[in-house]
Amino acid sequence: MHIRWRASCVSGRNQRNECVFCQKIPKELRNRLLQSSEDILACLEHFRDKKQEYFVCLSLDSGKRLIARRVVTVGLLDTALAHPREIFAGPLIDRAASVIIAHNHPSGNPAPSKQDIDTTQQIVAAGQLLGLPLRDHIIVSSDAHYSFKGHGLVLS
Repeated sequence: MHIRWRASCVSGRNQRNECVFCQKIPKELRNRLLQSSEDILACLEHFRDKKQEYFVCLSLDSGKRLIARRVVTVGLLDTALAHPREIFAGPLIDRAASVIIAHNHPSGNPAPSKQDIDTTQQIVAAGQLLGLPLRDHIIVSSDAHYSFKGHGLVLS
């Protein structure tokens, strides 16, 4: 099953004529209940070893099951800019009840930067206005992860 291509998807196509930002959700992840960091990490395995930062948004239904997984932006070696407008565009179309955001740190150190913390606070505020709460922000590296919720920086 491939997430439907939408008119708002303007990112281009890869060699298999697939949208480069829309993600196929593997069969084992479809409608998966995302309650713990481990559940979320299973959806992010693909991004751990990327050489650039990928900023990903997971749309969840009211039962905390995965609806869609999208790459919001692909950044540089050490930064990926993400604005709430781009982050919430897909989940609003999905009629999601909440979101989880994530990005990778190619450096191998999953500790959040000041920019990561500021961006998360901005996304929490935007989500509250939209009625789409942020459940967690996960930073992954090749062998570790950091959960904002796990460290008390996101309350859901």
